[in-house]
Order: sequence, then structure tokens, then C-alpha cells
Amino acid sequence: MLNEREIESCYLGQFIPLHYHHNMLMDQNRMLGFKAAIDYAVKPGAKVLELGGGTGVLSWFAAAKAEKVWCVEFNPDMVKEARKMLAQNRNGHKVEVVHADAFEYLPPEPVDVVICEMIHVGMLREKQVEVIESFKQRYLQRFGGPLPLFLPEAVIMAVQPMRQEYDFEGFYAPIVQFQENTAIYPGTVELAPPAIYSVIDFSQPTDLTFAFDASFVIERNSTVNAMRFVTKNILAVVSERSTTIDWLNHYMTLPLENPVKAKAGDVLQVSFQYRAGGSIPSLQAALRAGIVNDTVLQPVLQVPAYA
Repeated sequence: MLNEREIESCYLGQFIPLHYHHNMLMDQNRMLGFKAAIDYAVKPGAKVLELGGGTGVLSWFAAAKAEKVWCVEFNPDMVKEARKMLAQNRNGHKVEVVHADAFEYLPPEPVDVVICEMIHVGMLREKQVEVIESFKQRYLQRFGGPLPLFLPEAVIMAVQPMRQEYDFEGFYAPIVQFQENTAIYPGTVELAPPAIYSVIDFSQPTDLTFAFDASFVIERNSTVNAMRFVTKNILAVVSERSTTIDWLNHYMTLPLENPVKAKAGDVLQVSFQYRAGGSIPSLQAALRAGIVNDTVLQPVLQVPAYA
């Protein structure tokens, strides 16, 4: 019988099928970004912990330099898969795949780097934020400070009003869409620049609730029928070069329950609130948008060049 957390994990996506993890191996942007960040962050002889290891590939990247890597995975099928794959790769013996709950596990000794890639657009569905926050508390109680370096180091999240086509060969279906950030979609029209609604620094305490209530100036006559959510992961900060190693998630476009007709220059007020790790429907239910001309414009943080 599954316990309450296992049931929630199945629903929210932690126990996703093996082929999904295999597809992640084929995501070149993800693989190259994490490989570069891990190579930079993990120093020779380091001790590394990965929370939510999946196939074990990120732990394997760390094993190239690390003395020891603990790879924690909750899904028993993935535990078997990771052990099998690591056994076929050089340095795989330096990775210990641990069948455990990332919400409860602590390594047997202090570590230098913690990798946690429970990442979904908007920090939805997966439990990365909550897992890291609970880990910090347990780690400090057991080992004291300092905390290890967390990878990703930070996350920037933004939102943007859109006009999205929902015609599928004549079939109207306002569905949630995930889009490649490098592709051009003729049925997707940006109606205002994106605005930041949260910046997470994993070295600092993180609020588990994200909220946004601000305005956009619409740039063209159109109907606002969707909001695009943008998530940029700062995998590593390369201080000596004043740069970062980043990974940009697919864009997630959520349809508005009540589309808003707008003219160029109109002020669109947008608000929402949701909990880290919550479901996509929970965000959809909280999403509100409407024209508020003659209202003082609420300031928003514009997203820097993220593409």
C-alpha cells in the first residue's frame, strides 16, 4: 500500500514513467547546461548529494571529480534503472543510489554540493523548493553550518500576457501548452514584455508561496486569452567570469478562463497566487486578468534577456 506522500507523488509526477526520464537524457539543452554547471561547481575530491536522481546522470556528471556521490531516488523503478545505468559507465561505482525519500534523507557526512533537479515550469508539480528548504533545516541540525552549495543556485520566474491560438484543425481546445523557447509558433503572439514575479536564491530561506499582482501595458489590439510562464534556472554562477550557466525551461502557456479584449495602450491588471509544488489547475484557478484603465500602473520587474 502507498502512503499519503507516495500517493501525492504519483499524482504530482514524481513517479513518472521511465520513458519520460529517458526523454530527459535526449534534451540537449538540459544535459549540456547541467554538465557544464556540475563540472564547474564540483571540485576534485568533493562529496556530493543528489536529491531526486532519476536515471543518475547528474550524479554521474559529479562523479567525474567527486570522491563520493549519494544519489537519492524515491521511485523504486528508477532506483533499479539508475543502478543498472551507472554500472555500465566509468566512475559509476562512485555513486551510491539510495532508495529513500528526499524529504527525510540526510547523507552520512557533510557534503559540498547538493544537486536537486525537481524542476517544473513555475516550480509547479515537483517539490524542489520544499525539498531543499526541509533539507536545509535537517542538515543544519545534524551537521551545523555552513550549508553546501545548491545546484541550481537560483531560479527566475516571469509571466507574460499572450494571444494564443487554440484551433486544432477546426477543433477549439483551450489547453495548457508547453512550447520550445527557441521555436517560432505562428499562433502565439506576445502582447507585452514579460515581468518577473519571483527570484529564488536557494542559499537563502525561500517562501513557499508565490504571488503576483501588477499591471502590463498592452502593445497591440488583440484579445488576451492566455498567460505565458517563463522559468530560467541559474544552474551555476561563474563569479570569475561574471556570468552564469543557465537552463531555460519550456514556456508554459495557460489559457484564461475569461479572455480580455484589449487595445494598444490599455492597462491589464494580472494577479495570481499559488504554492510551490502545487498543481497546474491550482494556478489556473487563481489566475485573474482584466483591463483597469485610469488606474495607477503597478510597477513590474522586466525580465532581462532570457532567450
